Amino acid sequence: MTPAGLATPTAAGKVLDVLGAFGTEARQFTLSAIARRSGLALSTAHRVVAELVAWGALERGDDGLYRIGLRLYEVGALAPRGVALRDAAMPFMEDLYEITHEVVQLGVREGTELVFTERLAGRSSVGVHTQVGLRFPLPASGAGLVLLAFAPHDVQEAVLGGPFQAFTSKTITDPALLRTRLAEVRRSEIAVSEGQVTLDSLSVGAPVRDPSGAVVAAVSIVVHAGAQDASLLAPLVLTAARGISRSLAGSPALRQARAYPTSLRTRRESS
Repeated sequence: MTPAGLATPTAAGKVLDVLGAFGTEARQFTLSAIARRSGLALSTAHRVVAELVAWGALERGDDGLYRIGLRLYEVGALAPRGVALRDAAMPFMEDLYEITHEVVQLGVREGTELVFTERLAGRSSVGVHTQVGLRFPLPASGAGLVLLAFAPHDVQEAVLGGPFQAFTSKTITDPALLRTRLAEVRRSEIAVSEGQVTLDSLSVGAPVRDPSGAVVAAVSIVVHAGAQDASLLAPLVLTAARGISRSLAGSPALRQARAYPTSLRTRRESS
């Protein structure tokens, strides 16, 4: 039963609740687990899941567990912010990987979080917690520091207001120190994060800009801490970021994608 004061979920809302039950930390569930995580009655979850399976958004394995289906992946691949950036970024990311054979990542900001949209890594690369599609706090990583440094003022203040997630003893959790670090990133266009996510990793990030000069993504490299000097990696990462930015020049798909979150937010706030 819907609690008093809350609107009855729409059909679309129920579908989104079911899809929202899945995440990077847990990717397959029983029907009862989906119902519990989505907040829907079991009978409602059963009906919605059956429709999603028929359409291809969900798949049911031989073990009876439900997973995200290939059809949903195909639709998601049509998102301009993902496709336009990936097409522009991959040649430069591949070049950076071939030079270093280290982890190379591309990320975008979604609200106050970092979302990784592409990643290249080899067997000898440093182990990282990141993966494509994973949401991550902005302050800790090189890519996240870049995106936070060039984010709108209200986003920066929301993050600086905490709380902060400390991954290691080196993770910055002091708002004043983080504010100083962000100013340095804006000045140099390079972000260095050493030991903040894992003590054995060093991340160097740089901004990717659209034709208007706005920062729309960040490219970063992650290496073993102490194995390489950040000052030597910075020019490589900055060169890759600027190459991606040049390839985005005149991209209507990226301009549309960049405008979409703002227009969507405006419609939601006015509804």
